[in-house]
Amino acid sequence: TLPSRLTNSVDSKAEKTTGILGIFFMAFTLTLVSFSCTGPIIGTLLVEAATSGSNLGPLVGMFGFSLALAIPFCLFAMFPSWLQGAPRSGNWMNTVKVVLGFVELALSLKFLSVADLAYGWHILDREAFLSIWIVVFSLLGAYLMGWFNFKHYAYAKTDGIGIARFTGALASFAFAVYLIPGLWGAPLKGVSAFVPPLYTQDFNLYGDSFVEYDDYDKGMEQAQKLKLPVLVDFSGYGCVNCRKMEGAVLDNEEIKNLITNNFVMIKLMVDDKRPLPEPIEVSENGKNMLLETYGDKWSYLQRHKFSANAQPYYVVLDNDGNLISGPVSYDENISHFKDFLTSGLNP
Repeated sequence: TLPSRLTNSVDSKAEKTTGILGIFFMAFTLTLVSFSCTGPIIGTLLVEAATSGSNLGPLVGMFGFSLALAIPFCLFAMFPSWLQGAPRSGNWMNTVKVVLGFVELALSLKFLSVADLAYGWHILDREAFLSIWIVVFSLLGAYLMGWFNFKHYAYAKTDGIGIARFTGALASFAFAVYLIPGLWGAPLKGVSAFVPPLYTQDFNLYGDSFVEYDDYDKGMEQAQKLKLPVLVDFSGYGCVNCRKMEGAVLDNEEIKNLITNNFVMIKLMVDDKRPLPEPIEVSENGKNMLLETYGDKWSYLQRHKFSANAQPYYVVLDNDGNLISGPVSYDENISHFKDFLTSGLNP
């Protein structure tokens, strides 16, 4: 966060200045206020422009980003009456702040969970994650019902609960109840992209999934013993689409049985931060580089063997590592994924 004195100074100049210079100071104020949010997006686009050699992707990204920021200001400039008709800040704004605080607290656990999985700390497994979420959303519902409040964000009880607060409280309680079966292994497909994967669950009443190998060499060795083809899943702990594919497709009973009975599955996490026993030196694009973590190793394997660097990424290989079927990326169409697997059994 940039110093508030700098933001306030620029904001005051924007109010005192007119014309194009005033517009500049308004935009500069917006940039200072949203600096921490814009940095990762703009930084990623600039890195892509510098490394990929293609300007189209970053150009489209920059245009979309700037358009999203410009639209509200353009609309308010074109229709000043909208701005005058906007509700004034008051107790309802305090409620919004508290609700967003609860939501941000819940979503921050997602990022902590990704780090926990990548580094193998095992401090935020699925049960712990869901338990915290249940408490957070139960407290949010209790706050909206007026059962407790905060000193600096208290609402006027004379205003009553209101339809909006009651609906929000009902939704929060319903969501907390929806999460409870997950403590016993329910798949919770509606939030599968955000909660830790099922294999971190110690207590599961809903049955086990298929066996997954987290090492390419060990999985290939097992496939040669069983004389079965190999389904390789290049995934990532921080990959939201990977979790969605697992919940929507791989946990489907028909797909699960097809994989269990006919394939050896290898899941390789490209963002695994566990260090390798010894660094591996490789050459890529004419440059020597060291692979220091398991994630580096599996990411290099995907790039070197399949010329791809996106997740999820599924391929079917024979016992010698030759491609039989695929690749398939993010696609929640179960029939398409079934055809992909079937073609791997009947090349």
